[in-house]
Amino acid sequence: MTLSSSPINPSAGRCPIRPQVSLADLTTLNVGGRAQWFVAPQTIPELQAAYQWAREQALEITVLGAGSNLLISDRGLSGLVICTKYLRYIKADEQTGQLTTGAGQPLPKLAHHAAKLGWRGLEWIVGIPGTVGGAVVMNAGAHGGCTAEHLVSALVLEPDGGLSLLTGRELAYGYRHSCLQGTQRLVLQATWQLEPGHDPALVKADTQEHLNHRLSTQPYHLPNCGSVFRNPVGHAAGNLIERSGLKGYQIGQAQVAERHANFILNRGGAKALDVYQLIQHIQARVADRWAIILQPEVKMLGDFA
Repeated sequence: MTLSSSPINPSAGRCPIRPQVSLADLTTLNVGGRAQWFVAPQTIPELQAAYQWAREQALEITVLGAGSNLLISDRGLSGLVICTKYLRYIKADEQTGQLTTGAGQPLPKLAHHAAKLGWRGLEWIVGIPGTVGGAVVMNAGAHGGCTAEHLVSALVLEPDGGLSLLTGRELAYGYRHSCLQGTQRLVLQATWQLEPGHDPALVKADTQEHLNHRLSTQPYHLPNCGSVFRNPVGHAAGNLIERSGLKGYQIGQAQVAERHANFILNRGGAKALDVYQLIQHIQARVADRWAIILQPEVKMLGDFA
């Protein structure tokens, strides 16, 4: 089937599917090419309609949240990119102490919302520049906390268009891992179990302390994708990179951060290929020095050949 180059509307005029949309401004690294097709649904039915359209066209589907922890090729992405950043809502159940959130809900705003309620459990999430959907898929974690410890369930759109409600156990969580990775299953919302009844002022103070620590130890002054590598067992990736003499090392406009070596910065005008080659260089140097192969935590999408 020949695909039109004009916007397509699968859901009554509210959610057009657009061709050739630049993705660079939708990622925290500010790099990457164009999406062949792009849609940003504001409701779950709109998302389901777009998903169904892509399946009917036999198109590959890529999900984009806040665009953090992500490196998109300069050549862009084929198929349909579904951006979930407008699926934002928080519903609090005071009887159970549970928060139900849309997949596009930013994690820092979720942490601050819980703090205002006086509900403990998500103070650690405040410094992660991602969304709920990404946190569920990646088992996001910081400051000793992680998604797996607080997630009750996730509502997931299946490849056949059906909905599944998966528990934390069914998500098979591990370190920065879930069974959703590498699949076409799409997170729509999540329910978290928290501890209500605390003094909001104290929870707010603890949340702010976590944020201050994050801002003081990690480089947020320039575009970056967050931590680039997973921590090997018994080691900190940033420490291995620093001790390999790579702080400040630069390819093109991509640079290993001086403040924290497990971050790569876009110093202005960097290409995705610069970042990709820098990742490869870091892996080679650390492997040569320490006989350890660093595994990327950042998800790389598209063709980097």
